[in-house]
This record gives sequence, C-alpha cells and structure tokens, in this order.
Amino acid sequence: MGSDEEILESIGRLREERKAVILAHNYQRPEIQDIADYVGDSLGLARQASSVDAEVIVFCGVHFMAETSAIVNPGKMTLLPEPAAGCPLADTITPEGLITLKKLHPRAVVVTYVNSTAAVKAESDYCCTSGNAVEVVRAIDAPEIIFTPDKNLGRYVQRVTGRELIIWEGCCPIHDDITAPMVMELKRLHPAALVVAHPECREEVLELADEVASTSGMFKVIENAVTDEIIVLTEAGMGYPLGKRFPARRLYFPREEPLCPNMKLITLEKVERSLRDLAPMVTVAEDIRLNALLAVERMLEIG
Repeated sequence: MGSDEEILESIGRLREERKAVILAHNYQRPEIQDIADYVGDSLGLARQASSVDAEVIVFCGVHFMAETSAIVNPGKMTLLPEPAAGCPLADTITPEGLITLKKLHPRAVVVTYVNSTAAVKAESDYCCTSGNAVEVVRAIDAPEIIFTPDKNLGRYVQRVTGRELIIWEGCCPIHDDITAPMVMELKRLHPAALVVAHPECREEVLELADEVASTSGMFKVIENAVTDEIIVLTEAGMGYPLGKRFPARRLYFPREEPLCPNMKLITLEKVERSLRDLAPMVTVAEDIRLNALLAVERMLEIG
C-alpha cells in the first residue's frame, strides 16, 4: 500500500484508463469527496448516473445508491468500492413486506424513498428522494398512497401536502436519534442561528426548525441565510461540503463526529483497488431492473 500521493496518482491514471467517473455522496469522507467528479445527494447522484458519459461508474455511497446507478445504466459497469456499505433504513423493508401491504390496500399507489433496495423499488409505482418527495406525492392522483420506508419523511410529506398516507414504520437511525432536547440546547447556545433540518428527522425536531431541506436543499438555504450561524440537523459529514462552499458560515451539528458508519467505509485505497480490479460490481436482475427503472424514471420526470 503506497502513500496517499501514490494512491491519488494511481486513481487518476486508472480513472482515465477505465474511462471511469467517480460519484460521491455528501456524507462521504472528505478525501473521497475531493477526488469525485460529482458530489451530491441521492437525487443529484441518480440524475448524474443516468446521464454520465463513462464506461465505468465508481459509486462512493451505500449499496442502494449503487443499485440505482445499475438500474439506470445497464450498459455501464457500476462499482461499489465497499460492498458492505449498507443502509439500516433500506433494511427496514423487504419486497415481501411491501407486497403484503399492497394486498391490504389494492387501490393504493406506492411511493418508495430511494433509500431502498432494487427489489423494493420494483414493487413500487414511484420512487422519491427527500428533495422531491413532496412534489411526487402532490403529482399523484390516487385514492390511497403507500409511502415507504421512512416514517419521518412520510409524516413530513403528509403534513406539507395534506394527503393522508399509509406510512411504513422504518427510519434512518442517524436522523431519528436527533432529539428535540439536543436541538433546544443548540438553540440556547446559539440563539441567533438559523435551524435547518433534514426531513428524515422526527416530527418534534422538524417543528423546531426554521427550514426543512434535503442535503442538496441545505446549500440553497444556507446561501440565502441572513445569519452566519447555522444549526444543521443531519449527518455531521455535511459539514465538509457546506464548509467548503460557505467558509464564512459557522455550522453547528447535534454531534461533532460523522455519524453514519456505512458512509465512512469507503476509503481511497478501496477506490483505487476497485478501479484496478473492476470490482466489486453491482448488478440487478433484469426483471427487477426494468420494474425498478419505471419507478425511478417516474421520479426523475417529476423532478
């Protein structure tokens, strides 16, 4: 194993040889974000994956994100440098569980958060992200809507749209562990700060926020803020891309350390090895891919 400089040089060379593009989520390690061709949230990465001009996509995120890339890019190779990078939220729902719920509500349209497996997407009518979930639900004309798997995002969408949703009781443990007392203490310490929260947070936490936004939406909120102090209620890894974009802003998180262990599993060494070996490759069975693709395309068409 070489030095970081040698690894970075090797990544640069292999990226060119493989005609590869590197996509990284906002929660990735800073050094991974720095080598990425594109950094964004799940919607931005889904859009980028669907339009990227490359033969190989190195997806620095968690497994469901790489699966989404494979769904929309069947002619390209999608690599996930660390196959063990999973998502506890995605694990809360199975296709069998969703099928059972659909049988109980046969007239319902299913909206599934992109934080889900390809097999669950394949049983869904629409996908959505935290950035466009409200738009997707508003666009649907149906007697019932099943919303899976994030209960906090579902309740937020229900409140904003006024639509009664049938909500799956999953959650992101990172966002669900942010509590109202944590937020109140931050507000006490920084009374002039603007509070922006991710919609995966609990309802009582969102009620304490001035703005609710996806990770990409947070950039716009902070850009337009009239104060330099911002309380950011999401994974602390967001401090890196936000800090790069807004160096004059003072950002405060519920916890100082990055919180999502799965997002931190990918390293420079793993990216270099992935490009060198063209592995681990993420594939989706064609029948599942085609059904999931329809739900993803419907999401991308709405916005």
